[in-house]
Amino acid sequence: MKLNEIKDNKGARKSRMRIGRGIGSGKGKTGGRGGKGQTARSGVAIEGFEGGQTPLHRRLPKIGFNKPNRKVWSEVTLARLQTAIDSKKLDTSKTVDGAALKAAGVVRHLRDGVRLLGTGKLTAKIQLHLSGATASAIKAVEAAGGSVSIIEQKTWLKAPRAA
Repeated sequence: MKLNEIKDNKGARKSRMRIGRGIGSGKGKTGGRGGKGQTARSGVAIEGFEGGQTPLHRRLPKIGFNKPNRKVWSEVTLARLQTAIDSKKLDTSKTVDGAALKAAGVVRHLRDGVRLLGTGKLTAKIQLHLSGATASAIKAVEAAGGSVSIIEQKTWLKAPRAA
């Protein structure tokens, strides 16, 4: 075999379609652009355009509100906590906080804090120091002999108006 004899396998390279070369070519006349008008030309911007009529997205009223500074919690269930304790990833003799949960691989990101949910069962006695917990989760932890202490989150409020 010589370097000047190397070539691709048959069908490995496909030659490009030459458009606008007569009706018999299969891509003649309109050249794959369909009919006439705005959509046959470049720079088409008719997404949502309704022929001069007020578009649907402008006719419908604005609803709802997205709070710009809302908290995003990393949520942990009682069942997930119990699984981590059973697999010896969490030490129940120490106080468990967000950093300990992240180190154990129970949560991936701490975000604005860790919130405990009451899904599942907890049998281990554990001291938790978290950003939030549901009433059912606190009840379940205390029933198992543990305790939950909630960390106060800093809320940045405007200064009260002078009277």
